[in-house]
Amino acid sequence: MSSTVVPISFGDALTRTAEAAPNLSAEDVGEKLVLNIGPSHPSTHGVLRLVLELDGEVITKTDTEIGYLHRGDEKIAENMTWNQFVPYTDRLDYMAPLANNVAYACAVEKLMGFELPPRAKVTRVICCELARISAHLLGLGAFAMDVGAMTMFLYTFTEREKIYNLIEFLTGARFTTSFTRVGGQIRDIPPGFLEGVSEFCAQFPAQLDDFGSMLNRNRIFVDRTKDIGIIPADVALDFGLTGPNLRGSGNDYDVRKVFPYLDYESYDFEVSVGQTGDCYDRFAVRMEEMRQSINILRQAIAKMPGGAWQVDDPKNVLPKKDKVLTKMEELIHQFIVVTQGPDAPVGEVYFGAENPKGELGFYIHSHGGGVPHRLKIRAPSFCNLSILSHLLPGHTVSDVPAILGSFDFVMGECDR
Repeated sequence: MSSTVVPISFGDALTRTAEAAPNLSAEDVGEKLVLNIGPSHPSTHGVLRLVLELDGEVITKTDTEIGYLHRGDEKIAENMTWNQFVPYTDRLDYMAPLANNVAYACAVEKLMGFELPPRAKVTRVICCELARISAHLLGLGAFAMDVGAMTMFLYTFTEREKIYNLIEFLTGARFTTSFTRVGGQIRDIPPGFLEGVSEFCAQFPAQLDDFGSMLNRNRIFVDRTKDIGIIPADVALDFGLTGPNLRGSGNDYDVRKVFPYLDYESYDFEVSVGQTGDCYDRFAVRMEEMRQSINILRQAIAKMPGGAWQVDDPKNVLPKKDKVLTKMEELIHQFIVVTQGPDAPVGEVYFGAENPKGELGFYIHSHGGGVPHRLKIRAPSFCNLSILSHLLPGHTVSDVPAILGSFDFVMGECDR
């Protein structure tokens, strides 16, 4: 999209064009300035464009423009078998691909009526909590850098690299994992993986304490986040916010508690909430969530059972590779599942999971067979960003990077 260059003469009224501010009325021109932030700007954390109307340094109106990263994932899903769409879920919240994989697989399994064996459930819980910590570390580092604390970004990436090593050990990939399959995972956890996760859990809380003390005592960070971007609890609910952005406003809604899945009800953990709903509260909620994720990981390691790691349904679940290479019947099942996809029943389901950014939901409408008739994605970043036009007015331009950083959104899942 081409940008419109408006000549600026300080002290004179500025004439705006419809292209520069498509939703601002002519009556609002006055002595105000229109400023574009994005779609290519570090503080927007992706291809997001904000059109700000300014009265001096104060924002009086905001237009939020999205869609620069739209890839048509939902329509793509309608032309692929159930398992073929798994790699596309990696590209939603690409900071937490393992969690995306799990949410999508759980949605299809709800349609299929599958009940995962205990080992598969615990494995997925470990995947989700590792992804949560990894995503929050990136969000914390980028947020701190947005408001001037660049060193924090380097510290958080050091810890994140340790998680990536574990993810690579588990899945064979570091970034786009594509680990789950309908009915289970691509493979069982390898020997030594749980020991690696346990070692990470042992050393990470001390690092997390250091992160907190570095920022809590940083006057610049505190001044730029305290009482900035306040979202009351009722307003957060009205705009459909979920995840840390909702809980930072004092609402304790967590899908893992309200609508438990993967036996989350059997884990002992607390839901962290804020008080005032400002940028600092959203930061504090994510810090506490990482501590709770470590607690969940320790419980998952302790309770990891033996047995099967995928559903026993040869006609709808990929057989083990060693049997495919040695037995004719498994080879036939492999061919059918890969080419036609699992045979889903007619029906419609919705499944929501507590992802790092909020509730990631999949609505599936099936006419039966190996591909969905319709698939819709409830992207938490899309819903969370809807409040910006309501929230930003009244703040100054320098508050925008702090507010955007505190939201920890990702445009891959927003635009889909």
